[in-house]
Formats: sequence, C-alpha cells, structure tokens
Amino acid sequence: MPVKRSHSAARVLRLLETIANHQPMGLRALAKLLNEDKSAVHRALMTLADQGWIRTSSEPPVRWEVTAHILVVAHAASGGSDLRARARPVLERLRDESNETVLLVLPDVRSFVIADVIESRQILRMVPHVGNVVSAKNTATGRALLPFVDFKRQAELLGAEPDRQLLGSFAQTRARGYAISEGEINPAATNLAAPIFDFNEQPMGAVVVSGPRERLTRPAHKRIGEMTVRAARELSRSVPKHLNPTIKTVSTRS
Repeated sequence: MPVKRSHSAARVLRLLETIANHQPMGLRALAKLLNEDKSAVHRALMTLADQGWIRTSSEPPVRWEVTAHILVVAHAASGGSDLRARARPVLERLRDESNETVLLVLPDVRSFVIADVIESRQILRMVPHVGNVVSAKNTATGRALLPFVDFKRQAELLGAEPDRQLLGSFAQTRARGYAISEGEINPAATNLAAPIFDFNEQPMGAVVVSGPRERLTRPAHKRIGEMTVRAARELSRSVPKHLNPTIKTVSTRS
C-alpha cells in the first residue's frame, strides 16, 4: 500500500534549501519564490528557527539565514562514509603531482557538491570551497559522471535530455577516462575530472583537478587527465571493464 507523503515536511525542506541558496531572505520573498501561502511559509520558518536550523540576520528588515547547525549535520553525515577519509592522502598526492588544486566532488539530489578541497601551493590557483554546488551542465564533473548513470538520471540532473553534443562528450569520457571543462563556468579555470566507482560499477563521486587556464593548457590535458584517472581508480571499489585499460592504477581498493 502506498505511503502518503507529508506535504508540510516537504515544504520545510524546500524552505531550508532555498534559504541556504539565497540567504538572507525575508518571508515575502520566500513565499513568492516557493509559490506558497505566506502563512504556511511563516509556520515553516518558525519550526526551523525553533529547532536551530535558521535565525534572523543581524540587520533589519527581518530576513532569515541558516545557522552552523547545518554544518554539524553535514559533518556527521560525511563521517558515516569512509570515502572522504580514504580520499585525503590520494588527493594530496595528486595535488603534489599536478601542482594544482584537487577536489573531491560527490553527487547530491539534483546536482553535485564539493566535499573536500586540497589547495594548490602556487600563488595563482583556484580556491573553491567545501559545500559549493557543482552543476551537472557544462562542468567536467557532470561530463565525468553522467555517462555512467541511466538516461532518466541524466535528464533529472540536466533538467532535459542530453543533446547530441553532450552525448559525444560522454563518449569521449568513456574512451579516455576523464572529462574536461575549459572556461565554461569560470572563464579563468580549466577542470579535469574522473569518476570514482562503487562495488556495482556505479559512479559515487569524482576527483577533479582545477587550475588557471593559462597553466592548464591543452598540451597538459593528457598528462593531468591521466593523473586524475589514476587517483579516481585508486579510490574506486570496482571499475567498469570497458574503460581505457592503458591507464594503470597505483592500487585498487577491494
């Protein structure tokens, strides 16, 4: 028998996510953005405030922002998985080999999120932050992970079915093992990403090398890309057999 969903719980969760993405926000703006009744939004706001998830900003008018409680919960959740802990030494080694900033990016419901950042030691470097949302569109992360999920999940993350050009980039990822984004999100940055796979050969994250375009030029893509693939495969529990076998891993976790 189907279980009835709680619309009020869904409203509270949407509200929290909206505040986190647009904070600080007032009641009227939230109700308009969510297309919800003001009184219903107000009740949800007070529920979140009573539980310590949000607070009013320091300056009038009354607007809402998230509290540090969300970080506590996020830290507890990340502690439940060993990937971030296992990844840290691998990412640090890749940072030293590539001389660029290295990221661990994990799937979220409708996008991806940066779970760890190992900054380059160079003066000119890319410095994204843990918790930043990474779109599936026009990113190396999206091009690295989407080829290995089903068509329905691709459309869900992209907001539409992948077009012919994007399907071509998926084929490139499968052939060489990594994906590239040159200045499409940040005009100054080039990113190279490789997928991390779970026991079922499904993508559970990506290793990303991010650097200035003036340094990560096309002649460097193959060298840095293959470094990225080796790091991702070292963190993978299993690797699809059809992927490029010429890129050797340091070790394979079982």
